[in-house]
Amino acid sequence: MTAVPADAPAPARTVRRARRPVAALVATGFLALVVLAAVFAPLLAPYAPDAVDLSSSLVGTGGEHPLGTDASGQDLLSRVLYGARTSLVAPVLLLALAGVIGVSLGTLAAWRGGWVDAFVSRLTDVMYAFPGLLFVVLIIAVFGTGMTTSVLGLGLAFAPTIAKYTRSVALAERAKPYIDAYRVQGMGGARICVRHLVPNLARSIAGYLVVLFGEALMSLATLSYLGFGAQPPSSDWGLMVQEGQSAIVQGALLPALVPGTAIAAVVVAFNVAGVHLADRLGTRR
Repeated sequence: MTAVPADAPAPARTVRRARRPVAALVATGFLALVVLAAVFAPLLAPYAPDAVDLSSSLVGTGGEHPLGTDASGQDLLSRVLYGARTSLVAPVLLLALAGVIGVSLGTLAAWRGGWVDAFVSRLTDVMYAFPGLLFVVLIIAVFGTGMTTSVLGLGLAFAPTIAKYTRSVALAERAKPYIDAYRVQGMGGARICVRHLVPNLARSIAGYLVVLFGEALMSLATLSYLGFGAQPPSSDWGLMVQEGQSAIVQGALLPALVPGTAIAAVVVAFNVAGVHLADRLGTRR
C-alpha cells in the first residue's frame, strides 16, 4: 500500500464537491435576506415607493438616497424593496398554478397510459412548439394587461414543462412494488395517486419548481418590461427597468441598473440554490 503524505493536495473531485455547498449556502443566505427585506420593506425603506420629488430627479447615490432616484425623483432603494414583494410573490403564484395543472396531467398520463398518455404527450408537444411568450401575449391581448393576466398566462405556459417532468418521475415511481401492493388490497387508482404516488413525488417536484423559479421571475419581469405585466405606479422590478431606460440617454444608469441587478442577482441565486436542492432531493429520494 502506498502511503499518502499528510500535506498532499485534495483530489479535484473532493475540492469541487466542497465548493458546491458553499455556493449554495451563499445563494440561500442572499435569498433569505431578499425575502426579509421584502417582508420588512415598510420599516427599511426610507421613503414611500410612490413619493415623487421632481427637485431630486436623477440624483446619484448619497446620504439621502443611497441608490439614487429615478426621473420622477422616487427613491430607488425604497422602490426596489417594495418591488421585491410583487417580484417574488408573483412567481410563486405562477408556479403554484402551473404545478397543479402540470402535476395533475403528468400523473394522469403516467397512471393511465395508453391513449390518455398519448393525448397528454401530444398536447404538451403542441404547447412546446408554440412559443410560450407569444402564447402569453395572445392571452393578454384577449383579457387585457396586468399582473394577474400575466401570472395566469405564464402558469398555462409553464404547465407542459412540469407535466413532462412529472410524467417521467411518476412512471418510475408507478413501477415500484408498493403500488402493486395497494392494488392487491383493492385500493382505487385515484386514491393511490392522491395518498401515495403524488406525495412520494413531492420532493423531486419541489426541487424542480425551485429551479424553475428564476425562469418564472425573469419571464414576469420581461412582460412587465414590455408593458404587458405590472402597470404604473407599481414598483415591479421589470417595470422599473422599462421606466429607467429613458434616463440612460441622459447619462443616468442607476434607474435601470439597480432593478436590473436585483433581477439578475435573484435569478442566479435561485438557480444555484435550486440546482443544489434538486440534487439533494433527488439523491435522498
